[in-house]
Amino acid sequence: MSLTAVGALGVGLVLDTVFEEFPQRVHPVALFGRVVAPLDRSWSHPRFVGATIALCLPIGAAVVAGFATALVVAANPAVGGVVAGLVVFATTSLARLVSVAEDVIDLTATDPAAARGSIRALVGRKTDDLTPAQLRSAAVESAAENLADGLVAPLVAFALGARVSLAVGVAGAVWVKAVNTLDSMLGYRSKPVGGASARLDDLVMWVPARASAVLLAVAGRSPRALLQAQKWSHSPTSPNSGWPMATLATALDVRLEKRGAYVLNPDTDLPSVERAHEGVRVVGIAGLGAFALAGMIAWF
Repeated sequence: MSLTAVGALGVGLVLDTVFEEFPQRVHPVALFGRVVAPLDRSWSHPRFVGATIALCLPIGAAVVAGFATALVVAANPAVGGVVAGLVVFATTSLARLVSVAEDVIDLTATDPAAARGSIRALVGRKTDDLTPAQLRSAAVESAAENLADGLVAPLVAFALGARVSLAVGVAGAVWVKAVNTLDSMLGYRSKPVGGASARLDDLVMWVPARASAVLLAVAGRSPRALLQAQKWSHSPTSPNSGWPMATLATALDVRLEKRGAYVLNPDTDLPSVERAHEGVRVVGIAGLGAFALAGMIAWF
């Protein structure tokens, strides 16, 4: 089964490289989002409803995906491996993350107005008055943060679960992705129903965020970045996102800043086009390292 799990990771990586992502109309994460969307409203008991959502929806999605995979594996293990690879592809994102970030960075030099529109695929902050350098900072920050929750977390969950069975690995990846999706849709201070989802995501992301920081330090050939990043890792309000962002800031020797929220590596300059591209390149290498790490976990 370890060989099948490694093969599934390979299938997921190839599909990610070639296709970047499922078409939006059939993307499993988008379909899950359509289930969540009607729940994003006012409730008479928002904390109870929010806790129920955070507990039941990710578990439900994981059970369905794991059970379906188990049935396919029982019928044909090779086909089961392909199905698991499709799940890895659906629950992770690397090529799309890198390509969007690079496009934004290029646009900051030629068409900042278009860059302000394109970057909304990566960030939720207001972008209308951001300078080109601030847009590049936002792109690099998002690439680092999404490395953790959009790639490392589901990969590690899959690899650890696959040590038990392929179905458990699929269930683990789907559960983590569902938790992260709930946080991205509901986990805001303005939405009381999302409090439980936000806290659960903080817990789930504790290890992946720090593992991502290590991968970024290695990919950036800057082991010292981990030590330096400790100074600013708690600047963002999130207990986790500061680690990969601060590590990448120090590895690149640039300042990354979300106006009014945090400044990472403040004694340096905001990234130039060249340094921003270098940052995205480091994220891409770290992402490949994440696939390799997941393969080692599943194999050994």
